Amino acid sequence: QKARMLLSSQMVVVSVLSWTMIFRKRATLAEAHSGAESFEDRFWSGGDLANLYHEVSSDTDNPRGLQNIFVAGFKEFSRLHRKGVDPMSVVAGAQRSMRVALSREVDRLESSLAFLATVGSPSPYIGLFGTVWGIMNSFRALGGAQHATLSMVAPGIAEALIATAMGLFAAIPAVIAYNRFSNEVERLETRYETFKEEFSTLLQRQIHSN
Repeated sequence: QKARMLLSSQMVVVSVLSWTMIFRKRATLAEAHSGAESFEDRFWSGGDLANLYHEVSSDTDNPRGLQNIFVAGFKEFSRLHRKGVDPMSVVAGAQRSMRVALSREVDRLESSLAFLATVGSPSPYIGLFGTVWGIMNSFRALGGAQHATLSMVAPGIAEALIATAMGLFAAIPAVIAYNRFSNEVERLETRYETFKEEFSTLLQRQIHSN
């Protein structure tokens, strides 16, 4: 019984951690969507890219999302352009910097998803293991009794089923959140990739027009 209670309490702890991760990740992704929308409005407003770079750099020391990709690309573009590097190498260098920034942003957005996947996969089986263990112990105790009644096994089986309930309580929200957040991360990654390509095209036009 102590082992079953310990297993159930561990499932409760895992569930609490899972919900904490879910709320944090939801806030992070909502902020990423909002930030991308806001920055794209500023980017496509027709202003000077150098002015936008200085504005973004002065607004925050740690830009996120599209801002980070833009700052990384334009910073490398300006650095190579001042050195007199040939135009194709300048744009290629900016693209490499943007790819690195994009990869870091995706890694940041995907953090905690592995935890949710880990919680969602084995938790039902862990709970089921606790239930099977409890039922086995109940029937073992029943086998040693001279007069078997339902009241002798019902409490033990009920306690054993709590482990399965706790496992499902931890697994179901984690699986749903993982699938939803994975889809949102993919959408953001596609949005970042599209911006990177469009920004690269603008840089090519700008360097050839000079």
